[in-house]
Amino acid sequence: QVVKVFGEDGACRSLEASAGTTARQLCETLVRRTRALHDHSWALVELHQHLALERCLEDHESVVEVQSSWAPGADSRFVFRKNFAKYELFKSNASLFPEVMVSSCLEANKSMAHSELIQNFLNSGSCPEVQGFLHLREAGRKVWKRFHFSLRRSGLYYSTKGTSKDPRHLQYFADLTESNIYYVTQGKKLYGTPTEFGFCIKVPIPALGVCGGPWVSLGAPPPRNRTPQLTGLFPQYGMQLYCNYQHAQARLSQPPWIGPTPLRSVSDNALVAMDFSGCTGRVIENPSEVLTAALEEAQAWRVRGPPKPDTPLPTAIHRTQPWFHGRISREDTQQLIGRQGLVDGVFLVRESQRNPKGFVLSLCHLQRIKHYLILPSEEEGRLYFTMDDGQTRFADLIQLVEFHQINRGILPCKLRHYCTCVAL
Repeated sequence: QVVKVFGEDGACRSLEASAGTTARQLCETLVRRTRALHDHSWALVELHQHLALERCLEDHESVVEVQSSWAPGADSRFVFRKNFAKYELFKSNASLFPEVMVSSCLEANKSMAHSELIQNFLNSGSCPEVQGFLHLREAGRKVWKRFHFSLRRSGLYYSTKGTSKDPRHLQYFADLTESNIYYVTQGKKLYGTPTEFGFCIKVPIPALGVCGGPWVSLGAPPPRNRTPQLTGLFPQYGMQLYCNYQHAQARLSQPPWIGPTPLRSVSDNALVAMDFSGCTGRVIENPSEVLTAALEEAQAWRVRGPPKPDTPLPTAIHRTQPWFHGRISREDTQQLIGRQGLVDGVFLVRESQRNPKGFVLSLCHLQRIKHYLILPSEEEGRLYFTMDDGQTRFADLIQLVEFHQINRGILPCKLRHYCTCVAL
């Protein structure tokens, strides 16, 4: 079948996919065709624009099967973009759920450590009970009510009487075995959710066996790490998700995809020393003269120093960097970082809207996006950039970013992942 995939810029590319084509295989095809940097953070997102709902497809899911579940004529599409939170559960030491939300299903497991409970949760053999408060809005209703929910392997339940777990008070809500979980991207605007964060359960149609049934919305207070919490709503996928992560790690250790041979070799053997001090250039063959010329060039660069304000080319070289997004608003920045994963260290650099000569470093830390103003300054005819009133100075924005990828500096965390948009 023909599968249309959209980029974040709205451009579309059509690809042929067989019934067995997985989301990971389609992502790898797009990475090769767009010549993007190959890593396991690329994802295929199922987006329902009219409902403001989206979810990241897991690596093992069939793209054709997901597309066939869409209603005819619906404004649904696949989007190819980064999702740095995709495997954050397995890469970091963050817990799947706070300890206060995890309880043991069996009395014998009460002495089990929290890490062991989480491992059991990801295992298909047993499952701890996860509990907490959620705001519920059923289909066809506008009022949100707060209930105490319990997630068990048999399904999702809520109590009609406080936090009681008495079978008389537990109301069966949904079977998550074949259901899909979606983020609500405009919850307050379209659905009146109590908080900005919300998710939605799409239950299957029993007669068809596909997820095309009614939507049942749930709004929740912003958790500490919302992506692993939604992942945890799939107890049947626990070990499968971990296998997906292991396969992704194994693919990164393999030799990268190699494209066509470049027109010019950039190996050290193809580079020769040249002297351009005279009217014409000449090749330097004497090794000692090569070393002297290199030292003179390095000393000349030090004397020359950082570029002056009236030289636009060196100061504008940051425009070629994938982390630079030009003049975009604060709102668009927060939406872009939110779409690509609220993970510590996700960042981008943009032009400041309030200060015409300044720039802004937007960084995600602890599920919040913070903005740091970068100001240019001149001293003794030399231009530099700073975020701390000149205490730490950088010759250009590239040097500033590379420094904070290694050192935290005044930031709450190091720069780990840059937001980028690849044109299809």
